[in-house]
Amino acid sequence: MENKWKTHLLAVDANGDEDEGRVQSNRELSPVSSTQQAELANPDLRPDEDLIREVDEELTNLNENDDSRAPNNEDVEWREKGESKPSLPEFPTVTGYDANAMLTGRESLSRLIGKRRRFLPSRQSLFSNPEQISLNLSNDNDGEVCSGKSAEQPQEANLNQFKSVGEENENKTPHVEIACPVCGCKIDGDNYEVNAHLDVCLSRRTKRKLTQRTLLQLNFSPTLKVQNIPGDSLKSENAVVLRNCNNHVPHNLSNVLPALTAKEESEKKCKLTHNPDHNHNGFCKIGSSSLSSKDGLPKLELANCRSSVSRATLETFLVGRRYTGHEEIHPGDTFSLVRDPHNVNDSNAIKVVSADSGSSKLLGFLSRELAQYLSPLVDNYGLIFEGHISSVPEHSVDAVPIQIVCQRESDFERGLDDETFKCLWESAQHVVEIRRNDPPSVKYQLNFCLILKEMLRSNFHLLTDDEKGYLELFTLLSNDSQRLFIRLYTRKGPWFRMSCISYTEIIDVQKAAKGLADKGYVCYVEDGDHVCESEMKDILNTLTVSELREIWCILEKSCNRGLRKQDLVASLLSSYADGLWPFLSTEILSRTGTCIKIASKAETLMWRAERLFFLNGEQDLSTFLLVDMGKVKYPTYSCITSEPIFSNRSDLLLYEEAIEVAQIMDEALDTHDNELVLKCIKIAESHVSTVLPIQYSTAESVVSFRHLYTASWVHSKVVTLGISFLEQVRRYNDAIGLLKQLLSFFAHDVRRGYWTLRLSVDLEHLGYIDESLQVAENGLLDPWIRAGSRMALQRRVLRLGRPPRRWKVPSFSKSIKREITEVYVQGRPLNSELGAKSRFYNEEGEQCGVEQLALRYYVGMGGGWQGVHTESGIWLTIFGLLMWHIIFADVPNVFYNRFQIAPLDLVTDGFYTARKSIIESHLRQIHDGMAEEFLIKSWETHYGTRCRGVNWDCHSLDELRAAVACVGGPCLASLCRLFAQDYQSWSSGMPDLLLWRFHGEHSGEAKLVEVKGPKDRLSEQQRAWLLQLMDCGFKVEVCKVKP
Repeated sequence: MENKWKTHLLAVDANGDEDEGRVQSNRELSPVSSTQQAELANPDLRPDEDLIREVDEELTNLNENDDSRAPNNEDVEWREKGESKPSLPEFPTVTGYDANAMLTGRESLSRLIGKRRRFLPSRQSLFSNPEQISLNLSNDNDGEVCSGKSAEQPQEANLNQFKSVGEENENKTPHVEIACPVCGCKIDGDNYEVNAHLDVCLSRRTKRKLTQRTLLQLNFSPTLKVQNIPGDSLKSENAVVLRNCNNHVPHNLSNVLPALTAKEESEKKCKLTHNPDHNHNGFCKIGSSSLSSKDGLPKLELANCRSSVSRATLETFLVGRRYTGHEEIHPGDTFSLVRDPHNVNDSNAIKVVSADSGSSKLLGFLSRELAQYLSPLVDNYGLIFEGHISSVPEHSVDAVPIQIVCQRESDFERGLDDETFKCLWESAQHVVEIRRNDPPSVKYQLNFCLILKEMLRSNFHLLTDDEKGYLELFTLLSNDSQRLFIRLYTRKGPWFRMSCISYTEIIDVQKAAKGLADKGYVCYVEDGDHVCESEMKDILNTLTVSELREIWCILEKSCNRGLRKQDLVASLLSSYADGLWPFLSTEILSRTGTCIKIASKAETLMWRAERLFFLNGEQDLSTFLLVDMGKVKYPTYSCITSEPIFSNRSDLLLYEEAIEVAQIMDEALDTHDNELVLKCIKIAESHVSTVLPIQYSTAESVVSFRHLYTASWVHSKVVTLGISFLEQVRRYNDAIGLLKQLLSFFAHDVRRGYWTLRLSVDLEHLGYIDESLQVAENGLLDPWIRAGSRMALQRRVLRLGRPPRRWKVPSFSKSIKREITEVYVQGRPLNSELGAKSRFYNEEGEQCGVEQLALRYYVGMGGGWQGVHTESGIWLTIFGLLMWHIIFADVPNVFYNRFQIAPLDLVTDGFYTARKSIIESHLRQIHDGMAEEFLIKSWETHYGTRCRGVNWDCHSLDELRAAVACVGGPCLASLCRLFAQDYQSWSSGMPDLLLWRFHGEHSGEAKLVEVKGPKDRLSEQQRAWLLQLMDCGFKVEVCKVKP
């Protein structure tokens, strides 16, 4: 980082105590000044992630390490006189610096919110009912406190941010092209990079046009698996045990939701014992467990297995054509089915191979849900299948209707008396039957119904009778109406032109829309007289640019062709608001025709169903799609649930309201609406202050993850972000008040370290050195303050507690002042641009960063090391692979759906406590040298399966084996224990480089190196890691690159 950039930031932060040196008589907070708003607002510029990290590190180091931050005697004298020292001149805005993007807690809050909701049901009540709170964060233009009523008016105009629908399609999509279901861009059907394109679009969450063919209509088959529910094996009578089998939903969509009050009948059970090789990719774990049709899954009517299996015909579909190079096919072409056990996406895969003499061309695959039952029949019972093409679809990537015939069964007699054979064969027949009448493109409908079914099954107690009845109405809708609703629900919206809605799987869109309207699931607008002013902007966005220009030309008699769409919309709305054109709505509807949107009640309930199903805001229906496509594999684990996440409806509603406050806060930061940000802080603070302090006994203090699903926890995240915002505008008095509240109400929270540190720093900003020191000293007695936060407080105590304030040297002084070996490397700097990441020329004259420069040094003259630039990534991967069976162990109430990549308690102290015996037993084996064996087995068994922290692409198995072998068992065991005991505190901040070198075939050594560029310094988390690694027996050092 350049001196100019650093100096500016240091000056802005270091002088905060001077500008805020006045001790206010109350905790009133005036609005952000225009100058401060100018400093905060720069929406057109966004710094890169490296710059954000670098600046944040500098500010953190400054806060904790720089003695110059303490007020000087002159500051104290001004304060003792009851006067304020004249403030220094304002610093100019830093180009490229987006203040709101760097707020602590912003990224975490955005992840919590997930996909933003179009309709916030509690928004009006949140801002219309002022609360009695301790903070008053708004003032009028004269600096006087505003009345509650005027201060609480919502800023609707600044928060409704919708992207335009875009211009109409003028040309038909060629049959060789498909459309991305997210952005609407045309994609060549022959392009193997279509999946990469989809990944990018899903991350952007951009909008698509509704008239094009989508990837949802392609033939990526879901997995229909029978749910495995142990009978008497679970002792808890209230527990429900579900095996993670990637199961899907029944065929009869009208009856997919179970009766709400009817008692489930006991089902016929059949015992299965699967080949363990088929458990890869989410195959059912089966032992003494039984298969049943509980929870709405299709019941398997076992036929008379004495009937002939030989020559039995199954009518199904050939899928996965886009992976095969589109070999030409014709009706009547024959083929054979060949197992593909090494398929990286599905170990149960079955290939469809041409039977032409000598060609052996790959035509495609059987669907996943059918292959999962036929593959063990082929592997274990020697069944052979052949078949022929029934017909050829219009689109080359569509599912191809085929017939397959069982030609021979070598172990047929044994199979007749084998329960496994019976269940597998009848399951395969059932899969064929339920897919016969439904087009392959309605899997999204099945997935959506699964979410609703789970909502009614597991969260029945959270719904009112009216809501239950409303959801039951969905089962009475026709298939077309259900599919249309789901299509609209997953789009950006909120308004859609009926003339632009066209999907091949929906036969009659008009009739489907009418069915939805009759049941109250959608709203219509057919003429301009019924358009509300609040909806005008959203409907305008459904017009194309040419249509907007046409309307503008009618109003102005001339049209500027250079106006962008958003400018045209803004101009038309302005004219309408000024009364210049009262008939604007009529002009709009004459061009759009009938418009439709999801009803607010339906949207609220469906959002709730998704949230309760996934238990986060980052996953939605697209998660099913990625699994169906084979892009993502989730691990196999047992869902043992005996208690719901939300015990009652009021807790759920409070949690949803807190999420709304968080979304409004996030949107306000995007639009730089600082007044609305202050209102959100005030609302969140009022809710936190009304919650009784949470008290735990010693046994309970290990914490349940359930506190993460409470309204108070969400509001505390909003307040934490608000504290960072207030500190940024140098309002330390208000930040201190909020920090004290959080510390008093959340006695058992790992965030206490951050809160205590900020409280100490902010007190120092205001010149209260003794109080700041006392806070830091008290914080060191708090067991919830750990890792980098504890290190920062220790260093603050040493700095602030110099004589005469403190004469006794703290006991930890010697430990944290331990010397860390430093190495210096010379480099020729490439750039000196403001805010740019440091770049250097290496010995070969190539450009590189400081980490690559240091790595080259160690490989060469630094001692012949091998290594990687990894930071925490490789260690989290090693931890995940070594501890895989422990992470996904059968622990009750930590797995609630089949799309989790970790137990819900992984980031709490309860993870280690609940598994202490098996963790310690496993760590003893790692200590004794079994780590490499565990690593290889886990890699080969679970490769490609998602797990928190595990990155399959960044590091090869050879690199991981080398690291594990050279680090050694004792060090690895200590490191894994640290992650298991406190994953959240220690999952970041590890050294940049991992180096190793071998001494012979079976022995070696490893070293961890933190690399720092010119004028960079260690953060407290990095320093804490280095000292902790030294305690664990690692060799560590700091490599400093000098120009």
